[in-house]
Amino acid sequence: MDFYEVISTRRSIRSYKPDPIPEEALNRVLDAARIAPSGSNRQPWKFILVKDDQLKKNLVPLCGNQSFIAETPIVIVACGRNIHYDRGKYMGDMSMLVDVAIAVTHLTLAARAEGLGTCWIGMFDNKALKELLQIPEDVNVVALTPLGYPKGKAFTEPGARKPLSEIVYVDRYEGKSFS
Repeated sequence: MDFYEVISTRRSIRSYKPDPIPEEALNRVLDAARIAPSGSNRQPWKFILVKDDQLKKNLVPLCGNQSFIAETPIVIVACGRNIHYDRGKYMGDMSMLVDVAIAVTHLTLAARAEGLGTCWIGMFDNKALKELLQIPEDVNVVALTPLGYPKGKAFTEPGARKPLSEIVYVDRYEGKSFS
C-alpha cells in the first residue's frame, strides 16, 4: 500500500471484528513503533498488550466508558518513563510524551498498512490504569489504542480539513500564507 494512501485513509475505528491478528502482522506493527525516532535515541517507551478479555473490560470504565475498547483482540497501552531531560531547555518532562507519541503514530500508520484499525485513546485515568496493569511509579500511560480489524467500510478519505493556506506560513507565525 502506498504511504500516502495509508495516511489519507487512516481513521479512528470504534467498531471491531473479533478476528485474531496474525502474529506476523502484529510483529510488523510493533516493530514500526520500536524503530520510531526519539530525542537522543532514548526510546523511553514500553507497550503493554492487553489480550485478556476481562482485563479489557476493566479498561472500559477507566477510559471514559468507551466500550468499543473491549471489542478488540488486543488493546495496546503505550507507556513512557520520565527521562528527566530538559531537551531544548523548555520541554522538561514533556519530552517523553513527544517521544511516545511519535512511536504510537508509527504504530497506528503501520496498523493501517496491515488493514488493522486503531483509535488513539487519550481519555483515561492514569493512576487507575497504572494500578490495574502494575505499571511502575516512574512510568505513565501516554495513550491506549484498540487494535483489530474494523467492522464495515472504515478506511475512507478524510472529511473536511483546513487548507494549507490556513495552517502553513512563510518565515514567521501568521506571516505570509503558504499557497
